[in-house]
Amino acid sequence: MTGVYLVTLGLLGCAALATLYRMARGPNMLDRAVALDVMTALAMCGIGAFAAVRHDYSDVPIMLVLSLLGFVGSVSIARFFAGRSR
Repeated sequence: MTGVYLVTLGLLGCAALATLYRMARGPNMLDRAVALDVMTALAMCGIGAFAAVRHDYSDVPIMLVLSLLGFVGSVSIARFFAGRSR
């Protein structure tokens, strides 16, 4: 493992902890939804870094599925909250 990979994993781990904090303590549901999107993006970054270090890009379909799930989840939450009045 290279030093760059370890630093990348450390930064992704710190970002994941901050995102989990926001997901648990978010003042409203939209903050929690954004935190879930960020967590999906962090998972994709971790998978991408792992694939780059191992020179094995067979995990790219997993990243594609995660991106589609993140998009569909964001759109469905946005449509749900757009119909609600304050």
